[in-house]
Amino acid sequence: VLFGIILGIAAIKFRVERDPKIDSIREALPGANCGGCGFAGCDALAEAIAAGKAPVNGCPVGGAKSAAAIGEIMGVKADTSAKKTAFVKCNGTCDKAKNKFEYYGASDCVYENGINGGAKACAYGCLGDGNCVKACNFDALHVVDGVAVVDKDKCVACGACIKACPKHLIELVPYDNLIRVACNSKDMPKATKDNCAAGCMGCKICERNCPSEAVTVTDFLAHVDYDKCTQCGICTEKCPTKAIAKRA
Repeated sequence: VLFGIILGIAAIKFRVERDPKIDSIREALPGANCGGCGFAGCDALAEAIAAGKAPVNGCPVGGAKSAAAIGEIMGVKADTSAKKTAFVKCNGTCDKAKNKFEYYGASDCVYENGINGGAKACAYGCLGDGNCVKACNFDALHVVDGVAVVDKDKCVACGACIKACPKHLIELVPYDNLIRVACNSKDMPKATKDNCAAGCMGCKICERNCPSEAVTVTDFLAHVDYDKCTQCGICTEKCPTKAIAKRA
């Protein structure tokens, strides 16, 4: 009995008060527990937000709706920036990209990449083994004709696929801007042309013809500045390989 009394007193004395905002924040989160926020799950993110260690818009799955609700709980204005989606920067499908050898090993991008960079002649191309597909908890990625493709209506921009890709081919892009550069090659133009019929060859036609100066070419690869891009489509019309195009 004495021992129980001592434990009871100790529990009261050393009790850590739980911030009531944590439960309110947790209710405003979608409950995906995907880890896209960088924390172990929604509970951990809620605690971090309440403690001021994570932003109110830290959940990529909840998006603007969750950010606004959590911002109200925390008494701050949430940054409800434009919705984003993952995009695979490769259009080297089986009919367009060449292989340097036949691969018969495990269906694992990291494993294949460890074998001389994988079977594809382009060292920057998608290997198509589907590590990103396995990492996605929302069925938003599928390998089609040798290349991973994102279903942007299912994608929640959690970033799990980005971490899973050993080629660093996946990035988050604005959901509503359809201008995409589906290439990640930094090879010299001749090598890119020899390896893939759909590769960007750094010809700068897109850069020269963009009226808003939204397209630049560095390391023989085109890049789109989405803050400047007006989606006029001139760059897609001029691109000789269609490496840059409007993609839904």
